[in-house]
Amino acid sequence: MLVRRCAIVMIEPRERLDFDLTVLFRGEGAFTTHIEWLALAAHLDQPVVLSIADLELLGRFGETLWIDRSRLPTDLSQTGIDTLLTAGLLIADSIHPEHRHRDERVRATHWRALSALTHIHSRWHDINAIRDSTAGYTDIRDMVAQLGPPPPETIDRRPTDARITLPAAPSDRLDPILHARYTGRNYDSRAVLPLATASRLLQRSFGAQWTRELAPGAVALKKTSPSGGSLHPTEAYLLVQRVEGIAPGLYHYHPIDHALEPLATLTDTAARTTALRFVADQHWFADAPLMVVLATRAQRNFWKYRNHPKAYRAVLLDAGHLSQTFYLLAAEAGLPAFITAAINEVEIEQAFGLDPIDDLVVAVLGCGPAAEHPETVEFRHIPHLPDPH
Repeated sequence: MLVRRCAIVMIEPRERLDFDLTVLFRGEGAFTTHIEWLALAAHLDQPVVLSIADLELLGRFGETLWIDRSRLPTDLSQTGIDTLLTAGLLIADSIHPEHRHRDERVRATHWRALSALTHIHSRWHDINAIRDSTAGYTDIRDMVAQLGPPPPETIDRRPTDARITLPAAPSDRLDPILHARYTGRNYDSRAVLPLATASRLLQRSFGAQWTRELAPGAVALKKTSPSGGSLHPTEAYLLVQRVEGIAPGLYHYHPIDHALEPLATLTDTAARTTALRFVADQHWFADAPLMVVLATRAQRNFWKYRNHPKAYRAVLLDAGHLSQTFYLLAAEAGLPAFITAAINEVEIEQAFGLDPIDDLVVAVLGCGPAAEHPETVEFRHIPHLPDPH
């Protein structure tokens, strides 16, 4: 049997505080500290708890060359090796094929180690963003009351009299759309998005406006948003609830053919439940008739930027570019829109058949007609306010 360490793994010493009555009675406080050593690997969804002996043993193996287990030094614990093989931190050529398969996928994709671990181990599964992220605060006023005000909305790097005042920006035809853009948190749960509107939103936001073959097999897409390296690796996956002529369900948008590829049909109830799970129970988004999941194909991005420290950052920027274009097109159509990164990536991956090593779920967008009677606070442009200039 040949063995080696997995491609990407890092060790985190994590502190755990336990309430201890014996310490309290000794007058030494109320808590004891325990340090756990956790191994975070790019091909494993969950950290692995290591003993000090496991940690030392793992450090005896490299990630590149295969080593014949029968020729390992006799001082290495065979039981410890079995433990690390079962956990997936050591990879074997002949047992635990699921670990080897996923580890080889990581190697073939050319992930940067820190980027891979950041993405894999920051994904959510079955999270309620409202319950789990508010830390017990009821609203922003409650947060200010308990935490004090946040850092100021702007900073001054020089005295006021040292500033260079700029001329007022003249109004132009883009201003109404820019000012109309806002994040919608109140969607009409019965409204149907017209097919023509949905079609324009998708084609202008995610569609290829034209293509060009730069080299044999290397086709570049021209889109309305920029992309790192002009690669445009981010795909649009749709959750349709109420779009004219389109059955509720899951779809993939084809950016060249401007077509929907059906992946799963859902009932109205199942579509609403799925939407709520995708956006981690943020109910103010769940009634949007159209949701778009942004999922980046790692292999296309990392084909050019192999093991690159900035490649993952470019992926996140791409999602931002696409979302703003989507927002402005929605505003042009008189619709609110939203983007959220507070999402259950694991549920999204399972629904669309995506693997986080290859397909990076980054954010969820959505849009649709606004509800007649808002229930959740929104920050809209008010046209009658005086010009700040």
